[in-house]
Amino acid sequence: MSTVAAPRPIPSGERDDEYAPRHVYRPHRTGLPPMRSYLQQLWRRREFAVEMVRTNLRTQHFQSVLGLAWLVLNPVMQALIYFVLVNILRDGTRGSVFFAHLVAGIFAFHFVSQSVSRGAKSVVGGGRLILNTAFPRTLLPISSVMTSFVRFLPTLAVYAVVHVAAGLPIGLHLLWILPLMLILVLFATGVAMLVAAAQVYFRDIKDFLPHLMRLWLYASPVLYYLDEVPDGFRPFIDANPLTPMLSAWSDVLNAGDAPSLGILAWSAGWAILALVGGGLFFISREREFAVRL
Repeated sequence: MSTVAAPRPIPSGERDDEYAPRHVYRPHRTGLPPMRSYLQQLWRRREFAVEMVRTNLRTQHFQSVLGLAWLVLNPVMQALIYFVLVNILRDGTRGSVFFAHLVAGIFAFHFVSQSVSRGAKSVVGGGRLILNTAFPRTLLPISSVMTSFVRFLPTLAVYAVVHVAAGLPIGLHLLWILPLMLILVLFATGVAMLVAAAQVYFRDIKDFLPHLMRLWLYASPVLYYLDEVPDGFRPFIDANPLTPMLSAWSDVLNAGDAPSLGILAWSAGWAILALVGGGLFFISREREFAVRL
């Protein structure tokens, strides 16, 4: 907000408080600040985001035995429920290999879902911090994604057990999960920033997110393989940004293949589009967050 002082001379015989300086508060215009200086400030305040992640993890009991157990059990139970349902629909033809595909997909999707859900609440929930502290507001949704990523890492150990139990191949091809995780992080960050800014203007978004996330899961190649999608539904599935990412994720972990360059380019394109689009929208609006909270 900007402050405009309007001092006036005080005539003799008049009360001082009637002519004291008056302050008029106006919201900043929306728009992008100088991006180079903004990004430099964002990098200088990176430890601020790290400390926020530590605080979030402490409040979520991440370091406790029960908190860590629930962190892993929640997506595992989801995977078991979906496996039973899919197996019933497929007359029990799904085996351990598909279960590994399902677990890997649920874990990856759960990371994106949690990043977006936590990111949606990051600005509205950080009202006091925004009003009293000067810092790049993008650190709020970024810290939400970082928190979700730290919570995602223990699930990889659980998947490793499932991977070995299913007899899936182990080799250098598994290193492809590193760039794929980076793509997922960039995509989740962009969507989290977009939703965080939109939540300031439309407070009902957080209520619709659980339903949207469930639909997003059904439209992603998690409960099925991508090549099993009927031709009539393929355009809708292909329009899903997570389709190439989760398909490549399954190719590496489940099929033991390196993702094709086309799939990688498709995935990276969605990630960059989400990061740039969501980031620019968030930054262009962040200066008026204080007057809307």
